[in-house]
Amino acid sequence: MLALSRRAFLVGGASIAGGLCLALRLPLAGAAQNATAFAPNAFVRVDTDGAVTLTLHKSEMGQGAHTGLAAILADELDVDLAAVRLVMTDEDPAYYLAMGAMGTGGSTSIRYSWDALAQAGAAARAMLIAAAARTWQVEPAACRTAVGKVLGPAGQSLGYGELATLAASLPVPENPPRRSPADYRYIGKPTPRVDNLPKVTGQARFGIDVSLPGLLTAVVLRAPQFGGALDSFDAKAAERLPGVRAIVAIDAGVGVVADGYWQARRAAQKVTVRWRPAALALDDAGIAKALAAALDTQGSPARRAGDVAAALESAGKTLEASYRLPFLAHACMEPMNATAHLHDGRCEIWAPTQGQTRARDAAAALLGIPRERVTVHTTYLGGGFGRRFEVDFVLEAVALSRAVDAPVKVVWSREDDLAHDFYRPAALHRLRAALAGNTPTAWQHRIASPSIQRRLAPDTVKRGVDHTVVEGVSELPYAIPNVAVDCALVELGVPVGYWRSVGNSGNAFVVESFVDELAHAAGEDPVVFRRRLLAGQARHLGVLELAAERAGWGQPLPQGRARGIAVHTSFGSYVAQVVEVERGQRAPRVRRVVCAIDCGRHVNPDQVAAQMESGIVDALTAALYGEVPIADGAARTGNFDSYPLLRLDGTPQIEVHIVPSDAPPGGCGEPGVPPLAPALANALFALTGERQRSLPLRLV
Repeated sequence: MLALSRRAFLVGGASIAGGLCLALRLPLAGAAQNATAFAPNAFVRVDTDGAVTLTLHKSEMGQGAHTGLAAILADELDVDLAAVRLVMTDEDPAYYLAMGAMGTGGSTSIRYSWDALAQAGAAARAMLIAAAARTWQVEPAACRTAVGKVLGPAGQSLGYGELATLAASLPVPENPPRRSPADYRYIGKPTPRVDNLPKVTGQARFGIDVSLPGLLTAVVLRAPQFGGALDSFDAKAAERLPGVRAIVAIDAGVGVVADGYWQARRAAQKVTVRWRPAALALDDAGIAKALAAALDTQGSPARRAGDVAAALESAGKTLEASYRLPFLAHACMEPMNATAHLHDGRCEIWAPTQGQTRARDAAAALLGIPRERVTVHTTYLGGGFGRRFEVDFVLEAVALSRAVDAPVKVVWSREDDLAHDFYRPAALHRLRAALAGNTPTAWQHRIASPSIQRRLAPDTVKRGVDHTVVEGVSELPYAIPNVAVDCALVELGVPVGYWRSVGNSGNAFVVESFVDELAHAAGEDPVVFRRRLLAGQARHLGVLELAAERAGWGQPLPQGRARGIAVHTSFGSYVAQVVEVERGQRAPRVRRVVCAIDCGRHVNPDQVAAQMESGIVDALTAALYGEVPIADGAARTGNFDSYPLLRLDGTPQIEVHIVPSDAPPGGCGEPGVPPLAPALANALFALTGERQRSLPLRLV
């Protein structure tokens, strides 16, 4: 259990809403962190009317984080989940994690917050018990709580609200007793989401719903080429249209500001723009050539174990393969948007953002004002997947609000969204492996890819290695004595960023497909092969065995059907998936996906299952359709007609099985993505005898 010192809490008195207020510090990465890794970033308040408020620091983008955090507090504080009022905080240093920023990503919301939030709830409950005991002149040990009230030894009862003022004056216990898991009402049990009702009734406010007095709406014309710049524009025809307020140049291009979205969009079509060309403007062929050249001429070591060269030289059998990954767009259901208002020397921002601190700092830098004069209000997010960690759409709203001296909402079209994304990087992988009998003795893996971290976190790129490029590869779990992983970073002139599960999403496809190739070369069943090479890896084996068992691995299938399997760990969770495919009249069809996950302790099994289902649908979309063609340094995408998503009639039956575990909590928002593509590719190989080594996969 995480031990928090007395300094880990800030206790306010009755002056704060006349009640008990606890500020808690959340650990950066669980109990292994020391005290210096904490920073205040969430507040629990019990008011004199008994209301319990949890101030949230994590964005809600469909992953269910708010429900999970509220359930943890409700169980340790012993209150009804429905009685916990949730408030999303503005960006504020008081809510930073130890990395020094406020944001949501990396499947961290629950796993980085659980222990500290439970500790805060336990401390608050202990203080309320102590207040009741002092009131009744009895020992605290003689009292207990029961859903929002404290019960005394003689049948006395006081509600939390009645005790809040006195409790606020008491010392904070350093090691408050935690409730027994047997007494939990929510943790580990299916729990309805707290945001269901406002979302289905339309009360939930997403970024695109923001409305302010005098609000104007804007669209932005951006350079078609990545890295292109504005040369000049002619807006005379557009300025004559009704409702148009201003057409101005900003860093991103040309902003068209009007009374409403369609007025701005129609006016934008009348603006004539000349763009300066980009310095680097490749097409798909040029990108492929640049990636191949990088693997031929450069590379930095990301992992070394044993002597790969010697093992390959002396091998009885070797395998070689190249795998290709395309650029991928995020395609969030809610297109990018943000609202900004500069007034009285301050800037207010309303945004569906994953990166509150980045948005605040970037806005302050653009305006040349102290960051203390910038406020970032977070709305619900209609999908994030890493795209909303970026600040481009926020800065457009800020720049245009400054230009017109009014509140401005910038709204992107779907076409804007797909053509001006920060894409999952394209990559080229080359692998060689050695087999001695049916046992691999060497694994050589070289990767060429653009770098995400060089732009977003340059200090993390060490000795030419971007960890997002090699994640899921450098941690190869299989018992192979000689391993070499190399990273070649290539600038392709295409903006890249975090995409759901980041490097794991593509690297798992490569690793688990090549493992499958090794299994077939060894003449061994793919599950048996993996089981042997994962000996001693209990959690890998646990999900592998469970998924195989529930999918009926080894049992005969009707003619024209086949199965494939993959296992991968990311973000603290272990996931295995079995995909079953069948021949159709025109193309194979994905019939069934069986998923097993070991995410350690979990709050809500329904939400774990929902996130696995979501990840599988996302990954299947990418595996079958995901590709952003590049020509003349620009994305050649339109709307969903040219960048299709998985439809309901193409969605397979999905089963999710959770491995019981007392391990520290792992993530759920992202780990369901990586195993799907390799499991599908392996199933297609079993069905057709053709090994596909490029995404998207072909159903032919």
